[in-house]
Amino acid sequence: MTRLAGKSALITGAARGIGLAYARRFIAEGARVAIGDIDVARAQAAADEIGASAVELDVTNQASIDTAVASVVEAFDQIDILINNAAIFTAAPITEIARADYDRVFSVNVSGTLFTLQAVAKHMVGQGIKGKIINMASQAGRRGESLVATYCASKAAVISLTQSAGLNLIQHGINVNAISPGVVDGEHWDGVDAFFAKYEQKAPGQKKAEVGAGVPYGRMGTAEDLTGMAVFLASNESDYVVAQTYNVDGGQWMS
Repeated sequence: MTRLAGKSALITGAARGIGLAYARRFIAEGARVAIGDIDVARAQAAADEIGASAVELDVTNQASIDTAVASVVEAFDQIDILINNAAIFTAAPITEIARADYDRVFSVNVSGTLFTLQAVAKHMVGQGIKGKIINMASQAGRRGESLVATYCASKAAVISLTQSAGLNLIQHGINVNAISPGVVDGEHWDGVDAFFAKYEQKAPGQKKAEVGAGVPYGRMGTAEDLTGMAVFLASNESDYVVAQTYNVDGGQWMS
């Protein structure tokens, strides 16, 4: 039995990595999926590979958000599920954080999440859709980290937005929840590892090996490790779950 049969989903930042894993799993569960990404060529290639649709989406631009949502509604008639997956990472000591870098991270991770959520929620409310919205938080949003202040703060904001939006939108039958991964292996970790190599004088790959060894489960997560929680939160099984952020991190954080 497919748990998302007849549902339509928009997943942001889904041309690669975790977002693409969600798209692949959602299609297997019977959903129609639109991959939204600023890299529309890569999004289209991914969509062609897995049987999804692609839409250009820059979550830092309101016109792009509105156009993308309208395009998905035109293609699918409605949006039942949104995953706010688009995000970027940065790291620096407090004394070296650049305002432009801070603004860029918050524009994608926080404003992008809020205003994409808002655009889809307006559609859901207007059409009477009992929808599901899933935000991507992080264990970094649960705590501070010495070199990761900007990213940690952005993901803490996502957790808070999830709580507020969840409480506000459940009156319309729209469930808003979040997933908080730990360390997830993938191409993005090359960039993360490079930050720590620079600021902690570690050899390339050393930080990645250290954090993987520190996960109680015994390894870093994979994108596929997160898909079961995403399907649950997108399905009718989570109808009574409101404004929560779920850790899927191999035991790295307990809350």
